[in-house]
Amino acid sequence: MTRSRVMRSMGVIGLVAAMSVLGVACGNSKSGGNGGSGGSTIAFMGAGTGPDAQLGINISNGAQLAFNQWTSKDKKKYTFTKYDTQGDPTQASSQAKKVVQDKALVVIGPAFSGESKTADPILEKAKIPSISASATAVSLAHQGFKYWHRILSNDDVQGPGDADFMVKTLGAKKVAVIDDQSEYGKGLGDAVRGQLKKDNVTVSPSGTLDPKGTDYSTTVNQIKAANPDTIFFAGYYSAAAKLVKQLRKAGVKGHFVSGDGSQDEKLATQAGTAANGALLSCTCSLAVGSSDPAAQKFEAAYKAAYHTEPSTYSAEGFDTMNIILQAIDKGNTTSAKINEYLKTLDYKGVSKPIKFTDTGELAGNLLFFTEIVNGKLKFLGDAKSSKPVNGG
Repeated sequence: MTRSRVMRSMGVIGLVAAMSVLGVACGNSKSGGNGGSGGSTIAFMGAGTGPDAQLGINISNGAQLAFNQWTSKDKKKYTFTKYDTQGDPTQASSQAKKVVQDKALVVIGPAFSGESKTADPILEKAKIPSISASATAVSLAHQGFKYWHRILSNDDVQGPGDADFMVKTLGAKKVAVIDDQSEYGKGLGDAVRGQLKKDNVTVSPSGTLDPKGTDYSTTVNQIKAANPDTIFFAGYYSAAAKLVKQLRKAGVKGHFVSGDGSQDEKLATQAGTAANGALLSCTCSLAVGSSDPAAQKFEAAYKAAYHTEPSTYSAEGFDTMNIILQAIDKGNTTSAKINEYLKTLDYKGVSKPIKFTDTGELAGNLLFFTEIVNGKLKFLGDAKSSKPVNGG
């Protein structure tokens, strides 16, 4: 072999080596990566970046706290790997394939309903059990999945509960209902519309908006012209912040109500004082200010770890991870065994009691409300007893 051919060969070898190193680096990135094989990876699938990432971060923080607290002789065998979906259904599909490739033992998530729709069939086909701490779309329980679960009630509970709260607690007579056209937003919005009609309440206007848009003047003008006493928005906090800010700037008054997708202090951060008085529902529990010693211990530990109070889905993330770790501690160290274990689960979490029905739904219906008060989330309690501070 000539010297030039040797040099070219060495160059190819060097390039291959460099690409191999790059591949390893990318494989361990925050968007997924090689979290281990042989069923030792506990995976989280949800938004770590993107416009509504805080909701995913709340879950992964709660789960990480539980994992860090776990004491087990086999602890070093297991890893907790986060797969960033950016809250995007297309990204979620790609990340689900990585989860399967990495031979994950179990998945916490997916976080949002839209990404669940694309990712869950992939996880189901691979027989990897999943437990969502946040996806509430009703349709997810109607797919015949055997490995799918969620630890909060769906939009058939939240939507009618929101409508009844607006009517019975706020005295609503005319409600504007706007959704963001997402899998989650449309489902929740339609559930609210349906119950309001049953409650003989006028729904006007009823419409949609583009969450990626910046100018909602068309929607704002329609709402202002209709002069409803209450506005309900079904979608995520990034769009809710833009909407409520523009509504208040246009002089639109009345109660602003939204669901769990908007229940984050980022709503107040992004909307400023316009968010004060916003009423936000969730079938999740903040586990803040509780009289339960376990919830108090969780709240203190979360604040110590993250220098902030638990927020939307934090407690559910904590409970989900502890359910998985309890299964492992009881000798259920394969995906199949964990899935069987979940069928008999009877767990007292810091968020709520947790049992699953045959379809993977949470047994029992719970709905809670919070209010934005001076830029902070104030937990009001269950929907039937919640009383707004200022009800803005």
